[in-house]
Amino acid sequence: IGPGSICTTRVVAGVGVPQLSAVMEVSALARKHGVPVIADGGIKSSGDIAKAIAAGASTVMVGSLLAGTDESPGEVVLYQGRTYKDYRGMGSLGAMARGSADRYFQEEVRDNMKLVPEGVEGRVPYKGPVAGVVHQLIGGLKAAMGYTGNGTIADMHKNAKFRRITGAGIRESHVHDVMVTREPPNYRVNNS
Repeated sequence: IGPGSICTTRVVAGVGVPQLSAVMEVSALARKHGVPVIADGGIKSSGDIAKAIAAGASTVMVGSLLAGTDESPGEVVLYQGRTYKDYRGMGSLGAMARGSADRYFQEEVRDNMKLVPEGVEGRVPYKGPVAGVVHQLIGGLKAAMGYTGNGTIADMHKNAKFRRITGAGIRESHVHDVMVTREPPNYRVNNS
């Protein structure tokens, strides 16, 4: 619960675990009973998709990754010379006031000031057509499967091995020691 980019459930309710941990903990039992696992939230890149699938997910939700596309809801706005698209979660005050409060057991609340939101409203960079974003996400997943020698998702479920890395290892994984002059379509320099 609560790993989405616009979700505040973990802070507001004190409930939830990191997405990869959740997938790893439930996937073996779910697979044993034929229940697919959906990694919902916390997916920031194609590499996160690959890790979620390797951990046992059958599917991933990529709301924030698609939020800035032409096909997603939200107004396109120009802010400080850059183009963004409005994005809100179902747990945001705006969404709850417009009907999603029942998802958070607050359907009886009539005064919007008494709603207890579990999300925010914000902006994400505008990304253009969804097809380009999906192409990059699929390409990253295919690369992960190739690097790890796995031809299918079932192979990834069976063969994946994980290693814990340090903060220094994470920094090393990202672009470093260079001023980026042109961002590729699948990586943002301020990606954290």
